[in-house]
Amino acid sequence: MKIKGVISDMDGVILDTEKLYVRFWCEAANFYGYPMERSHALSIRSMARPLAIERLKSYFGEDFDYYAVHSKRIELMDKYIEENGIEAKPGAELLLAYLKENGYRVALATATGYERTKEYLERLGLFKYFDEIVCAAMVECGKPAPDIYLYAAEKLGLRPQECLALEDSQNGIKSASSAGCKTVMVPDLDEPADEIKPLLYDVADGLESVIEILNK
Repeated sequence: MKIKGVISDMDGVILDTEKLYVRFWCEAANFYGYPMERSHALSIRSMARPLAIERLKSYFGEDFDYYAVHSKRIELMDKYIEENGIEAKPGAELLLAYLKENGYRVALATATGYERTKEYLERLGLFKYFDEIVCAAMVECGKPAPDIYLYAAEKLGLRPQECLALEDSQNGIKSASSAGCKTVMVPDLDEPADEIKPLLYDVADGLESVIEILNK
């Protein structure tokens, strides 16, 4: 089936922010005395909040104060971005411009809230490239459930099978694949794990190589 649309995750795919989430989740948790390490933070990337809470309590005990740690993470990350700014991933604007020029419908499917998503994209001049912005709060179940990709495809007026999904995390890949999208991993902080390789349509070396995948 011909690909008519592209649905992308934001953090770690379009924006070089996933590393900040990992860093500041760890710093915020350790601030409250929870010994969170990189592997813990990676495991909750793009994960729906109820599942993330459950996962973190399995690591640190039932008394893990998710909301306090989450608030501290936002505080630390906002301060960092205010002082240092944010960056797009290499090739992001080139790919988005190509998609727009060649008539693809383009949506974002992100766990980040709408206002923050809009703010980040506008800072970098990328908001104009997206036909639809779909955030986890707009659907019943976040990633790894398929809801966000199903809704994004619906908003684009396409079937999931007509959409290429771009993801960097296992939770996101499971979400896009179970929705029926042709799922491409664009590795950021880790490489594709064996368990998710069968779910992948392809693996991109970077965003510019997504153009080659579209033209296969």
